[in-house]
Amino acid sequence: MKLRGFTILVFVLGTMIVASSCVKSFTCQCQVKYSGAPGLPDSTVNEYEIVDSKKKAESLCKDRSYEKEANGVKLSEVCKLY
Repeated sequence: MKLRGFTILVFVLGTMIVASSCVKSFTCQCQVKYSGAPGLPDSTVNEYEIVDSKKKAESLCKDRSYEKEANGVKLSEVCKLY
C-alpha cells in the first residue's frame, strides 16, 4: 500500500515538472523601420511577451514580421525571439 502511494506521488510530481518546463516566457522583439521618404519616424523596437513552448513562441513571433508599402513609403517590421 505504501509503495502504491509513493508511486502515485512520484508520478504526479514528475508530470508537474515536465509540464511546467515546456511552457516558458519569451520576448519577441520587433524592429520597425520606415524608408522611402524624408521626415519619416525613426526606427523603433517593440517587445511582446509570449508564454508558450519555444517552438510555438518562435512561430508566433515570426508571424508578427511583415513588410508594407504605400505611396513610396516602405514599412518593415522584423521580429526575433529572445
